[in-house]
Amino acid sequence: MGHYLIAPLAERGIACMGLNSRYAGNDTLLLMERVIQDLGAGVHYLRERGYEKVVLIGNSGGAALAAFYQAQAECLDIEHLPDGDPAGLSPRDLPPVQGLALCAAHEGRSTLMRNWIDPSVTDEHDGLSCDPALDMYDVRHGPPFSHAFLERFRNAQQARYERLDQWVGERLALLRAQAAPGSARDEVFVVHRTHADPRFLDLSIDANDRAVGSVWGAGAVGARAVNHAASQMGRITSLTGWLSQWSPRSRADGPSNLARTSVPVLLCTYTADSSTFPSTRAAWLAAGGNRIRNVDVVGGNHYLAGQPELVRQVADAMAKWILEL
Repeated sequence: MGHYLIAPLAERGIACMGLNSRYAGNDTLLLMERVIQDLGAGVHYLRERGYEKVVLIGNSGGAALAAFYQAQAECLDIEHLPDGDPAGLSPRDLPPVQGLALCAAHEGRSTLMRNWIDPSVTDEHDGLSCDPALDMYDVRHGPPFSHAFLERFRNAQQARYERLDQWVGERLALLRAQAAPGSARDEVFVVHRTHADPRFLDLSIDANDRAVGSVWGAGAVGARAVNHAASQMGRITSLTGWLSQWSPRSRADGPSNLARTSVPVLLCTYTADSSTFPSTRAAWLAAGGNRIRNVDVVGGNHYLAGQPELVRQVADAMAKWILEL
């Protein structure tokens, strides 16, 4: 398990444990409710070895996971999975921690899907289908993008997102209506083109220090390639995985869960991040209220790749904050 902060934090007197879930390397069947169980097993492991102060460091998508975990650890209210099956969670599964440290923090997978799904797809079974009027990668639309195009684009994004979610619910109900023993209760499907946020190309929208493109590609051409790639965010998922991770029915939204917690929070905002933005930071700060401290890491990209001096800056700030808890 590798992470760019493990060694620097250890050098500053902070014991670190890297932890993966049972779904490591394949999110197709991932259920967020099971991932917090796995995270709880890690917290138990540390408690049993005498660690009195435990802090969760949530990087990127791990930020929303950490907030989801602590919200349920402080007040467990999940009785069923989003598909209706019993969740089987107990308070013992989720020992609470003393703080949350969030870096390059996404708001959660459902928010990413809503903001990044490509509305120009006209046929869910054909990854090449396209409505040119909604294609943000068609240079006739920009960048910069007009207000009219952005409004049309966002409305169509929401419509596609809701259509997919409705289909998932209907398909799952159909599968589970089968009476024959051993009948399928779940299946996988493909979500084409999930990398289409106008902020990737138009730096005037939610402006920070980012460059054009994305953390996964170089410039507009790279961002478009990611959008069409065979293996990217949420590309292959099960019906139950969709409901738990990507759906508006997911319980794993970051800021809303953070608002339910009571512990101190450190937010490290990387100002040249191409996939989190000032509005993302604002959502976390509003949720954390007077419990949250923000540190702007000027010029930091999403993973602080090739930026060792900024890694040291984050490690200094985080170690100091943890030791003061």
